[in-house]
Amino acid sequence: MLYDDLRRALTGRERLEALRHTGLGAAADEAFDRFAEIVRRALHVPVALVSLVSDDRQVFPGACGLGHPWQEERQTPLSHSFCQHVVATREPLVVVDARADDRLRDSLAIADLGVVGYAGMPLTDADGQVLGSLCAIDHEPRHWTEAELSLLADLAAACSDALRARITWFGAELVTARTRLLLHASAALADADSVDKVVDAVRELVTGTLDPAYVGVSLVEEGEQVALASKRLLPPAQAERWARYPAGTRTPSALAARTGRPVLLPDLAAVAATAPDALSTFEELGWQSAASVPLRGPTGAAGALTFVWRQPNVLDPGEQAILTALSGFVVQALTRANVLADRRAAAAVLQKALLSPLPRHPKLRMAARYAPAHREDHVGGDWYDALTLEGDRLVLVMGDVTGHSVTAAAAMSQYRSMLRTLVIDRHEPPSAVLRRLEHTRRAVGLENLATVLLAYLEPDDAGGYQLTWANAGHPAPVLLLPDGEVVPLGEHDPLIGAVRRISRRNQTQHLPPGAVVLLHTDGLVESRTATIDEGLARVHRLLSDHATDDVELLADRLLRDAGAAERDDDVALLLIATPRHPVA
Repeated sequence: MLYDDLRRALTGRERLEALRHTGLGAAADEAFDRFAEIVRRALHVPVALVSLVSDDRQVFPGACGLGHPWQEERQTPLSHSFCQHVVATREPLVVVDARADDRLRDSLAIADLGVVGYAGMPLTDADGQVLGSLCAIDHEPRHWTEAELSLLADLAAACSDALRARITWFGAELVTARTRLLLHASAALADADSVDKVVDAVRELVTGTLDPAYVGVSLVEEGEQVALASKRLLPPAQAERWARYPAGTRTPSALAARTGRPVLLPDLAAVAATAPDALSTFEELGWQSAASVPLRGPTGAAGALTFVWRQPNVLDPGEQAILTALSGFVVQALTRANVLADRRAAAAVLQKALLSPLPRHPKLRMAARYAPAHREDHVGGDWYDALTLEGDRLVLVMGDVTGHSVTAAAAMSQYRSMLRTLVIDRHEPPSAVLRRLEHTRRAVGLENLATVLLAYLEPDDAGGYQLTWANAGHPAPVLLLPDGEVVPLGEHDPLIGAVRRISRRNQTQHLPPGAVVLLHTDGLVESRTATIDEGLARVHRLLSDHATDDVELLADRLLRDAGAAERDDDVALLLIATPRHPVA
């Protein structure tokens, strides 16, 4: 594009006035930072921007991943702007390698900002003027897929809606409750981790402003069905009627979802004309007007957000803008809630599979417990294991993979499987097994570090048992003697993966009849309200006070005493009790 044409496109009076009315500049804005973060994560790019272009610079009210000082300054001159070409052409700009693009090869953004692969979608006001772009940036050449560009375009549409809402409100003499609603919407919906909580958050947000009698969220399902996610807010008869129905039904929600456009019904006459299939429900519940806005997902219509009033209601442009902007936040919240639900389900299955039942032993009594930290995934990298080998030998394992979530659990699964194989493969001291575990970890490319305690327990000549173990960075075993004395056992070597070619030690301890050994992860003694030493002292007191308890009861006491509300980490524990009488 010629320089004069580019200048004319950037300096249009109406476009610059619309930019001013957004109230946005070279400062971070929470809502638009959120759009940038979603783009960065969804497209797996290092940098994402919400960029607005004036006649002499571009500003980034939304930015994620920029280097210093650009992330702090939130602006560049036009010499660094790819976005100006989106504004000038009013079209998306998709670039595989800017260094080979005649339009961009001389841009300072390549050297200073590392912009090589670029995909920018126009951000428009209500009149279709392009104010800037929502862009994804890669530091390497990038062949953008059709799915990536479609997702970016959908996110740009939602971002444009938020800009239009800002423009609508700009210059208002009073800071109204409507403004506070949108400012609070992002934070309120960010904490909603289920569909019910999304609905409740929206209801709370609009109380005192739009004051609807009912807020509905409907979701489009495969098979051309609409499912009412908010049916618990309706009387039983209506909830059952609209729990699930064909997408072709003429209701406000189905129409908005199907057409992708807002459906505004200011009175019952409009309901009868436009959404006649819902008229009887309106009459039964005393509703007289409604507004339904589409929820646009990454792949198309995801559903609709619907508001209903008990009186005729004509929405002004500002209220319509609020509903449109709010629908964008709802889509993000619902997507997040669905991801969390899938992760919880996967995590529960994974954790159940990884924590196998303890083996039966003819003389030793065992009890194990696991509890996740108070987190979304409800799964982590802590694990316990026990195996019986020939000669009544018992193998005990307690481990903790660094990190949390399903990723840590997957790494834990690999560690657990490798260690089981190595233990069964040959009979050798625990220290040798841990050295082989470290070698195997490197060979298979497992990056997560881990603490591991591996122990063998077998009868000794003194009528009790001998515990032989090696400790790779794990909390020490705890011995509870029959008289209630509590003894921490030994020291630990570095954790698995921390140091190469480390010399590891074997440690031994005689266990008399009636003794109990506790193996545990650090979640048992760490909390937000106490030091580790205080946590250890607490566990030792509990063991001493309940020395005569059966191991099952003692395990329950330990887990309960750990306090789920105060924990930031998972807890795994394993108790082994020797027979109360000498082994013959």
